[in-house]
Amino acid sequence: MPFPFALPTTSSISFPDYFSSGTHPSLPNCATTARGVLRDVLKRHKRIPPSSQASNLSTVLSALNEYIPFLFALDAGLSGTACAGEEIDLVLVKELEVEWRSTLGTSIPGREPARIKLKSLESELCFVLSTLAYVYSLQARAQLHTLYNATLPNPEQRATAIGAAMKHFLDANSVHTYLVNRSGQWHTQPAAIDITAAVIGALAELTMAEATLITVLKDDPYPAVVIEDRNKDSKEWMFRGVEIPKVRAHLFARLCLASSEHAAKAQAMLGRSSKVNDDLIRYVDDLRRTAKGKACRFLACDSEAGGKTGEGIAWLRGARKELGFVSSGADHEKKSFGFSKLKKEFQEKKEDRKIEKGEGWGTDAGKFEEGRIVDMLLKKWEKMNDTVGVQLVPPSEPLLASMPSGREYHTPKMWIVPALDEDSLVRMRAPPDPSEAFEGDEDDSADEDQRTAPGAFPAHTPSSSYY
Repeated sequence: MPFPFALPTTSSISFPDYFSSGTHPSLPNCATTARGVLRDVLKRHKRIPPSSQASNLSTVLSALNEYIPFLFALDAGLSGTACAGEEIDLVLVKELEVEWRSTLGTSIPGREPARIKLKSLESELCFVLSTLAYVYSLQARAQLHTLYNATLPNPEQRATAIGAAMKHFLDANSVHTYLVNRSGQWHTQPAAIDITAAVIGALAELTMAEATLITVLKDDPYPAVVIEDRNKDSKEWMFRGVEIPKVRAHLFARLCLASSEHAAKAQAMLGRSSKVNDDLIRYVDDLRRTAKGKACRFLACDSEAGGKTGEGIAWLRGARKELGFVSSGADHEKKSFGFSKLKKEFQEKKEDRKIEKGEGWGTDAGKFEEGRIVDMLLKKWEKMNDTVGVQLVPPSEPLLASMPSGREYHTPKMWIVPALDEDSLVRMRAPPDPSEAFEGDEDDSADEDQRTAPGAFPAHTPSSSYY
């Protein structure tokens, strides 16, 4: 369940005010037009209802892919490198100034996040590429939403959705990783928290954690069982034990542990930045817990399949602790009543409603979904152990301390920098036509700062300040 990133919006700029080229004089104008289209697309996307934004992601992606080659052409001209085999002579008239609206920084509830004034083409490039990575993650999110609806997809649909989501995760990771490598050349950190080296590095780890965790989803039968169980039209109130081959269960556990390790690294990186959105910090922590809880559950299946039901129950109790669900020793596993259970059930139903509406779902990174699976298995195995097997249930702490190491599944992809084709570069050798430059039709993002939610205090944030 990927994090529901909000796509940033930006102010309008005219590149001819900042750059001029003797070899390709039309380049700044063409870049301005492509950026104006992207700016309008981002603003329109923001106004679409959240439940309908997924269908508009392809439009945003197309606008990004049109603009990014121009951005790298400008970057090549400033750095003196070749673009599509041609040298671009680009002169800096004055330092580029642009504003982007932060989406990962903290903000006052009920008010638009702060606009941040940035300088240099590098900041523009980082914000645009980060937006590209967000779009990939949101596309993966849209694919996975089909798996958590009450209507179960058939095996072919499920495999297609999971495969597409995995590809989108890896694409997002490749973009974030490219930015991480690029940030190693920075002398100072950007003013926007969204594109600092720590946050970019955390997002690279986060997308790899999500891509790794999804590898077990295709062959994990339990989520479908839970979805079927909460389907009001289902007549199946009990389910037979789902069999997972012993070796596969152990392999799945190690993959989940690798995902948890990536999420832990992301959490540590975000911890260095005190001004990161709390929702993102909570999501990363929940993803780490979910991956660790899944690992415990698969190790429990491995033990139970080997006839060690008592040890399997201990693993499931350990899974509850890793997920952060309070348990009062062995008494909880017998009966889990009280305020904590009511609170958990309320949060589960709240998440179900979000999934049905298609808005704001998945912010728990699948933690409550995994908790349901653990509770179902725990109830079944405890009843079976109390009536048939009667095995001693060992404490879970020593088992958690003996967990195996994680196993990586994916090799990070290298993101290929898109370049303008030769025909486009040849056309840009012609003198520019100022009337063709398009900066965007949408209102400037400064107007959005004047719109305040009901009950909130009027905005009083200078455009040059961070908060």
